[in-house]
Amino acid sequence: MKALVLAKAGEIAIEDVQLAETLGPDDVQIKIHSVGICGSDVHYYQHGRIGPFVVNAPMVLGHEASGVVLATGKNVTHLSIGDRVCMEPGIPDLNSAQTRAGIYNLDPAVRFWATPPVHGCLRETVIHPAAFTFKLPDNVSFAEGAMVEPLAIGMQAATKAGIKPGDIALVIGAGPIGVVTALAALAGGCSDVIICDLFDEKLAVAASYEGLHAVNIKTGDLAGKVAALTSGNGADVVFECSGAKPAIATLAEHAAPGATAVLVGMPIDAAPMDIVAAQAKEITFKTIFRYANMYPRTLRLLSSGKLRVQPLISQTYKFSDSVAAFERAAAGHASDIKIMLEME
Repeated sequence: MKALVLAKAGEIAIEDVQLAETLGPDDVQIKIHSVGICGSDVHYYQHGRIGPFVVNAPMVLGHEASGVVLATGKNVTHLSIGDRVCMEPGIPDLNSAQTRAGIYNLDPAVRFWATPPVHGCLRETVIHPAAFTFKLPDNVSFAEGAMVEPLAIGMQAATKAGIKPGDIALVIGAGPIGVVTALAALAGGCSDVIICDLFDEKLAVAASYEGLHAVNIKTGDLAGKVAALTSGNGADVVFECSGAKPAIATLAEHAAPGATAVLVGMPIDAAPMDIVAAQAKEITFKTIFRYANMYPRTLRLLSSGKLRVQPLISQTYKFSDSVAAFERAAAGHASDIKIMLEME
């Protein structure tokens, strides 16, 4: 089949590949329709590694996907041939202690698409466990189905935050994860969400949503906006989605006493934090790593209309133009939120 293959840093091409995959009794075969380009895909393309995960052999990219079921294993009952589906890309060891505890995203043995040495889904077909394959509601498009993966991260963050109805949140970073986290926070009960960044183009996309208040950190008055919306008390929840060291260092600055801070973005290396400032406000810190059990919830919210992601899809390329799409993503245009690929 045709697949987008990363040979090494800076070298990708559409190639004919033959992968050793067999349809098991609990699996489904899926014809891929739409795949979103994630920041991690771009990082592998540019650098050939993320931390300890190194591309030592050619690897198929992509992990945000939707498609159509082509075949089902004999034990599969909840899916049928022709169903439109999206797929959760991380497959844990179903017998691990973490999986049994319901935190399968933390299983050390999880196999995640497009994380070396595991091949991703930017190819014509995949075989995937049916338990991690979810039927799309009729009113959810393939592109929206592919967006469930990044949305699930925002949903995990909002869930971990323990949002109370009427809370006011601050999201630091208006990249794809920052915006979907802000939307998840609104869906989770926040009355207002302030989102800040350095780029007006990204903030303009966020500002198009009712309930999101966009502030440029350099040219705007973030402290003033937080004070105005919270009567000077500070944000009830702070989501750090940038991974930027200066943001992490001053995380407590705009938080209310007793606030919850959720660390979503990952810094390249160790980042300092003003612990005393956080202690003085008794801030509760939480962290997330990917997500667990968020796909069904996310699909329900998409179907209900309470999550709208179409405005976040900046560009759509055909699979045959995948290399150009990755070059666009790697260029880092400030106006781009999510670049989508469609199989032909």
